Amino acid sequence: QVRVVESGGGLVQAGGSLRLACAASGSIFSNDFMGWYRQSPGKQRDLVATLTRGGGRNYADSVKGRFLISRDNTKNTLYLQMNNLKPEDTAVYYCKSWGMVGDYWGQGTQVTVSS
Repeated sequence: QVRVVESGGGLVQAGGSLRLACAASGSIFSNDFMGWYRQSPGKQRDLVATLTRGGGRNYADSVKGRFLISRDNTKNTLYLQMNNLKPEDTAVYYCKSWGMVGDYWGQGTQVTVSS
């Protein structure tokens, strides 16, 4: 198995934007579902957005209209474009691939949004 690796996190001011990337092996990338989760200190890990192999997208209500999940199949990379960031978006963001080929987690990338 090959790791799922997130990148693109950082510190941004409220109202700013970041784009997260998740690089995965071909077999992991071709899984039934890929998505982004996030976990704030002292809270559970929550689903942010999903993208199915068929192209369907779903978003948590808290990010709907601000975030966009997408993928580049030539690069085996999943993206999360985050716009109009708010302090409550501060969390460790995790990439996950799951489905018939198994479940895989990345190790997370920190996103911090300042007021």
